Amino acid sequence: MKLREALAYRPVELPFGTSGLRGLASDMTDLECYINTSGFLCFAEESDGLKKGESVCIAGDLRDSTPRIMRAVARAIEDSGYEVVNCGLIPTPALAYYAFQQRALAVMVTGSHIPADRNGLKFYKRGSEVLKEDEAAIHEAVATVRARLYAQSEDVVPFRNDGSLTATRELGAIDEKAIGHYTKRYMDVFSPNGLAGMQIVVYQQSAVGRDLLVRLLEALGAEVVPVERSEIFVPIDTENITSADRARFKSFSKSHPEAFAIVSTDGDSDRPIVIDEVGEFHRGDVVGCVVARYLGIKAAAVPVSSNDAVDEFCQKNGIVLTKTKIGSPYVITAMNAFSPALRPVASWEVNGGFLVGSDVDMGGAALGRLPTRDAMLPILATLLSAAQRREPLSKVFSELPHRFTDAGLVDDVPEDQLQRFRVVVNDDVVMRGLVDRIFSKSQDKVVKLDLTDGLRLAFASGDVLHFRPSGNAPQFRVYANAATQIRARELVRRAAVPDGWVAQLLKETRLQG
Repeated sequence: MKLREALAYRPVELPFGTSGLRGLASDMTDLECYINTSGFLCFAEESDGLKKGESVCIAGDLRDSTPRIMRAVARAIEDSGYEVVNCGLIPTPALAYYAFQQRALAVMVTGSHIPADRNGLKFYKRGSEVLKEDEAAIHEAVATVRARLYAQSEDVVPFRNDGSLTATRELGAIDEKAIGHYTKRYMDVFSPNGLAGMQIVVYQQSAVGRDLLVRLLEALGAEVVPVERSEIFVPIDTENITSADRARFKSFSKSHPEAFAIVSTDGDSDRPIVIDEVGEFHRGDVVGCVVARYLGIKAAAVPVSSNDAVDEFCQKNGIVLTKTKIGSPYVITAMNAFSPALRPVASWEVNGGFLVGSDVDMGGAALGRLPTRDAMLPILATLLSAAQRREPLSKVFSELPHRFTDAGLVDDVPEDQLQRFRVVVNDDVVMRGLVDRIFSKSQDKVVKLDLTDGLRLAFASGDVLHFRPSGNAPQFRVYANAATQIRARELVRRAAVPDGWVAQLLKETRLQG
């Protein structure tokens, strides 16, 4: 019997999200991960000139499902004729940085910030993330591998009918050079006494870079207080910091009144969490402004969902700014398009991930290029920026343009509704009609509509609302910019309540079918 006919379940093919493949861990069977990894390698043979026998680096986060998936990925690499370099359980940017330096391919097993019952695969080409223009060719290569494997006899393939490998091989010894190179990136450019005398609280939870973050801060002279380490995976979405998260951050500042700052990262440590001395969380788009100023960035790309304070900041600081669709592949493409005369270039996202598109001169030492999301750089640069000025972290942020942002999620939205919105949102005329119907009773007039990525509305009052289906989960995201934090939170609340603007938009787009 052929393998496909022998399978005792219905395979679920992994879709690309905003960055990488994502899915339920139960759907990410050994077979599915093997097929997708093999397909990526076939793609790389054509596009990157990958030759048999070359090394492919792998790493993972701290989810329960990650070790199993790493073994399936490793088996696919070996069976395809390549050598596996096991970099261990390390941050995504640490894997990427090492692979870029080695001109090697890499596969990161991580679901980033999404819930523990999900996971993902993030592929890296030589020197770059997989970009949006690569996805169609990867899908085609994966489909070819899938068809070939499914057509083989169940007796000759290394899989059971539940999609698990018939025999698993333990991963080889961990190559410590990956984490070593990543650590050296910061130690080469930042003063070992830069944070001397500063107490930094590290909220460790289940972030894969939790111990590395402690080591880096201590190496810079800080007194580090690790708190709330968890062996159970804790999903933290830096674009959707909840009221419970905010209460926890406030409690840290009260419990540690001498703390200069509280810091953390998401699950795979490519998105920073920066909290000032009074327990106030600062979103990634404004953190990016502080980092860009510290590094002397001349040109930047940010997603259209960013706080409009970024526009004002860049204008005042002479930074050439480009707005893109949401997702690291889009900001990387825009960052790469800047003229060499505008270096150093960077990009950053609402989630806080900071990407550096060229080496940055740091007074005689060069901060190495790393065009993928990174959490350690924005954490360190933000803390050092305040420490060098001998000012509280809150003061540094208070100097930025006074625009306030909030964000929220509507969970468990059926995929057909999300897809219908994605289709309709591409029609400018239809969307203008929907906006008129939904917001016609509002006293605040819509003065601008932007369909770059989702639906972004600017109002006469200066308020901004942005609606967008998630690319990673059955969720609908909403962002708000306003003149006060209270107003921004109220806009998000009105959008996300059961009969709010999100529900109305989804209803109206369904009616267009």
